[in-house]
Amino acid sequence: MTKSLKVQLVVFAWMVWVVVCLFSVISGFFIITNWLKLPLNSDSRVLLGLILVISGTLVGYYGTLRFFWYIIHWWSKSRQKNGKQNRGPKVVVVGGGTGLGTILRGLKEITSNLTAIVTVADDGGSSGRLRREFGILPPGDIRNCLVAMADIEPLMEKLMQYRFQGDSELAGHNFGNLLLAALVGITGDFEEAIKESSKVLAVRGQVLPATLAHINLKARLKDGQIVSGESKIGKVKSSPIEEVYLEPADSKPVPEALEAIEEADVIVLGPGSLYTSVIPNLLVKGITTAIQNSNAVKLYICNAMTQQGETDNYTASDHVKAILKHTNDKFIDIAVINVEPIPEHILERYAEEGAKPVIADLEKIRELGVTPLGIKVIVKSNVIRHDAAKLAALIENITKTKKLEKAFGRYIVRQIYKFFKGVSRI
Repeated sequence: MTKSLKVQLVVFAWMVWVVVCLFSVISGFFIITNWLKLPLNSDSRVLLGLILVISGTLVGYYGTLRFFWYIIHWWSKSRQKNGKQNRGPKVVVVGGGTGLGTILRGLKEITSNLTAIVTVADDGGSSGRLRREFGILPPGDIRNCLVAMADIEPLMEKLMQYRFQGDSELAGHNFGNLLLAALVGITGDFEEAIKESSKVLAVRGQVLPATLAHINLKARLKDGQIVSGESKIGKVKSSPIEEVYLEPADSKPVPEALEAIEEADVIVLGPGSLYTSVIPNLLVKGITTAIQNSNAVKLYICNAMTQQGETDNYTASDHVKAILKHTNDKFIDIAVINVEPIPEHILERYAEEGAKPVIADLEKIRELGVTPLGIKVIVKSNVIRHDAAKLAALIENITKTKKLEKAFGRYIVRQIYKFFKGVSRI
């Protein structure tokens, strides 16, 4: 007998038990009030009725108490067996850079079924140096995600993010990058190095590179110029980006990434640099097809600010168009756009970097066949960052809506904009 069947039989037995006890109590009450005529004198009738009422109540209480603790015990053992890894909705986040780390910090609080699929096109800074010197994949974005998803002490987090200073050969290198490089040397495999570091850092979920191939990101500008290398693409300001592509073009995705996409409840694109963090993952052969075929809700979180050299003067719809251009017209279900005003003193600082607020042209997004969701979703400090907790709550609500859709049909999907509009009031 399976445990599931045993539980069902226990529930059925308890229901029968309750019915019998209720019958005893009701019968006793009817006897006491003489509604049920019996050939007994008054004292005997009352005594019999009291016995039935009291025994029915006590036996029912005892049976219900036993049933309650049985269910609690069964639920507890089930939880222990399944473990934390089965807690929460299945969420896949695709991207790279600091934006990806921001959203992962919020999502790890609502689910352990979390997968980060990270770009490995970086060729600058510490990651680029390790890539050239040791022939490994760039570890920087991977490291950021591991730290964001980890349960570690503040000092350990500072250690993982520590960057060496001075004039030595270590200057500019990040300790976490060096740790991953060392683990690659020990294990002989980049993917295995990520898994081992995940154990050390107690990571909630899994971090996966989009591909294990050594790829090079290239951009074709509108004037026909070709820019080679992720670190150089945003520095060319002579002409806007027309498209980006990978060499080699036939790089294969990590199988675990495809599995996570297939099983996901929600797939999140961004936030992050549009052409150098988000789209490169979608250029890996098989990733876009897997996302398109997935039954998950596809959610794009648009950047709140433009990025000089990549998205100068881009509106929110321009960001969406760029993704659809590199994938297909039905690739995104919902686009989350910030509509909260940004204080002037912060805008002035960003203006020095050539960045402006992304205009929330929601109707143009709707015309692209994507549901626009304009909400106040940023944290205003010295820098503009998305509110991790608010985004996590939004994604959790989306998974609940998806379950309702399965139960009640597509009407819920048509009402999704109205349903989530209230999130902006949180």
